[in-house]
Amino acid sequence: MSMNHNNILEIRGLEKRYRDFHLGPLDLSIPAGSIVGLIGENGAGKSTIIKSIAGLVRPDAGEIFFREKALSSKERSSFEEIGICLPQLYLPQKMSVQQVGLFCSRLYRGWDEALFEKYITQFELSWWKKIFELSQGMKMKLYLTIALCHSPRLLVLDEVTSGLDPSAREEMLDALLSFLQDEKNSVLIASHILSDLEKAADYIAFIHEGELVFMEEKDALRERFALYYPRNGEKEALNPQAIVAGRKHAYGETLLVYRENMPPHIPLDRPSIEDVMLFYSKGERDESTHL
Repeated sequence: MSMNHNNILEIRGLEKRYRDFHLGPLDLSIPAGSIVGLIGENGAGKSTIIKSIAGLVRPDAGEIFFREKALSSKERSSFEEIGICLPQLYLPQKMSVQQVGLFCSRLYRGWDEALFEKYITQFELSWWKKIFELSQGMKMKLYLTIALCHSPRLLVLDEVTSGLDPSAREEMLDALLSFLQDEKNSVLIASHILSDLEKAADYIAFIHEGELVFMEEKDALRERFALYYPRNGEKEALNPQAIVAGRKHAYGETLLVYRENMPPHIPLDRPSIEDVMLFYSKGERDESTHL
């Protein structure tokens, strides 16, 4: 089966089994020129997907294709075109920021020293500080800088904005948007800070208990669903197929519904991405209905 030319990366039939967790089988595609936000509760499988792409986890089944070629640990050239940013980077902790740049210039054929210097200055990182002396937020800025500066076509990021204040998160999101000015570039970003994905992502992929629930354009997703606050007896009058899930609270109940299945002229609110995820994972659902 050939790879869709509009996708920079395709995951097909990915499975990974642990003693108490099973991911997949999972299919996921990353369209070229886009940011895909990977969301889900802790333990849903997001990091396993990212580590599988990075070659740090060996799947039990399935294949991963990057730019129409199967990813292989023996194929170094493909991995050089994928910038990986994880919460922990396996570099000697006594390396200074300057030494990190020198090391990477020898490691990556596509290393851009001028861009590295630009981001070190922009992110206000000290050239002389050692990795172990950096705060977690500063480490994440350094790790993202490394990922950006070896001429990748795809950035794969796991919780890159974790531990950062809002101003620093904005800086890092701006760096991603700058990276995407080249329409051949793409980003896959897993984050529990869903407000960041509301701003930046083009697509949302929702992983729940090891399965892909949906992969959809962000704006289309928020149009497909709605929030409804029924009063006495109103819920029973609805088409059951309109209700995705409900959450009870002190003032009654809130429903996540399919907008198109609701009667016209009923007041509905537009949900956030976080609303959709929380209702699906924490709400009460009728198992006969599906997203």
